[in-house]
Amino acid sequence: MLPTVSEILPWIKDNAEILKVMFRGIERETLRIDHKGNLSKNLHPKLLGSSFTHHWITTDFSEALLEFITPVNKNIKNTLNFLQDLHIFVTKNLYKELLWPMSMPCKVKNESSILIAQYGNSKLAKIKNTYRHGLKNRYGSRVQIISGIHYNLSFNKNFWNTYHNFHQKKSKKNIISEGYLNLIRNYYRFGWIFTYYFGASPIAHSSFFKHVKSELPFKKNKFGDLYLPYSTSLRLSEIGYINKVQKKIKIKFNSLKEYINTLSKALQTPYMDYQKIGLKKNEYNIQLNTNLLQKANELYTPIRPKRTLKMHESLLKTIYSKGIEYVEVRSLDINPFSPIGLEKHQIYFLDIFLIWCILIESPPINSNELNYIHENWNRIVLEGRKPNIKLISYTEKKEIKLSDILKKILQDLQYIVDITYSDRKKNIYKKIFSDLFKMLEKPNLTLSGKLLEYTIDYGFENLGLKLAKSYKIHLKKEKLKILSEKKLQKETNMSIYRKSLIESEYFK
Repeated sequence: MLPTVSEILPWIKDNAEILKVMFRGIERETLRIDHKGNLSKNLHPKLLGSSFTHHWITTDFSEALLEFITPVNKNIKNTLNFLQDLHIFVTKNLYKELLWPMSMPCKVKNESSILIAQYGNSKLAKIKNTYRHGLKNRYGSRVQIISGIHYNLSFNKNFWNTYHNFHQKKSKKNIISEGYLNLIRNYYRFGWIFTYYFGASPIAHSSFFKHVKSELPFKKNKFGDLYLPYSTSLRLSEIGYINKVQKKIKIKFNSLKEYINTLSKALQTPYMDYQKIGLKKNEYNIQLNTNLLQKANELYTPIRPKRTLKMHESLLKTIYSKGIEYVEVRSLDINPFSPIGLEKHQIYFLDIFLIWCILIESPPINSNELNYIHENWNRIVLEGRKPNIKLISYTEKKEIKLSDILKKILQDLQYIVDITYSDRKKNIYKKIFSDLFKMLEKPNLTLSGKLLEYTIDYGFENLGLKLAKSYKIHLKKEKLKILSEKKLQKETNMSIYRKSLIESEYFK
């Protein structure tokens, strides 16, 4: 049987107000391209400040891979407006360049055209650069420029006080961490629901597949693009961020101690293939170490526990001593039909789903269930829209039709909405659920279904360029809503100043 909120509906009703207050932050990645659809070979634009120390605009793996970061906010509209303001500012300051609107990369002629992100000459900047060289040597550069959305979410103090009393635990720090781990385990079990509806990478440009070994039954359209007919997210598949090496690290999130011990072991365990790469080439560092993981951030999971860190703090040590502060959902593809990569209705759905994940029962995950979890995710990302597809139910030890599982989850989510929200919000959710049920009956209405139909007509590159150009025109016309030109310019200048301070300290 699927877990349900039915037994705690009275508790939800009594505590509806505290469920309405959640804190969110969004990180959106996007590639800079030229007007012919080629990956930009230019350094991070100086007009955008220092990618090393800018609070809102930085780079990820590559100099061309921008990352927009919104500060924590409890208002969805403000968060999206802030994200749009960053897009407006960047768009106006890009010289003859566009922002690629897809998760899977644009046309890439060869690996050497992907310039690894540079952050300066300080010790920390060099570590960041070496870490990225390690990613290149371990997994290849093409995989590292796949773009996504990271969604950060935390619950308010009143929620945790009530949650603490409800579960009758002694330590509040422990109950917060345990609560987030409950959420994470259930997202592991059921988070593929978001990928079914909003996965948006069923197809990729042919250039992505150079040096990529795969036995998946790809088809080719008339433009040469490769796709899987029922796929939802190649980004989350074996040719994306899921790799065989990291599957050796069996993270189950059953307790904070277990999580830290498992990750710590991976950070200290040498791996033969990485030893063969070595640490230096022509006197340059090419990876931080030869262990299964160079850093904790290297481990890819659909969701992970996080805590705000100061510049030199260790993630694992800080989480161990202070507990989990928020969760980072990492399995979200870029919505190519949005100028900022994400729509409001997606956040509404994700919020209510994450509330469900933290409230329903979340028993520990054992090794057998973990295997089933990986298999279910794999089925969704590769064949999620396939007629009559089934997933494995660990509790019932049998396969169940995806449509039946989705109907039950959506029904449970509707229960929460009906009890928690006012009529205005209920009407918003009524439209969202109506659309979700339609997508359940007609999978071609999902984001991956729509994208695949468009790319068959236009081609992956042509569609991406068409959308990128239209978004540039759109964003240039939009006015700033949260930030001002003065604030954006001040942060740009301050980022350059902060970088110079760090470097001056380093060279003292």
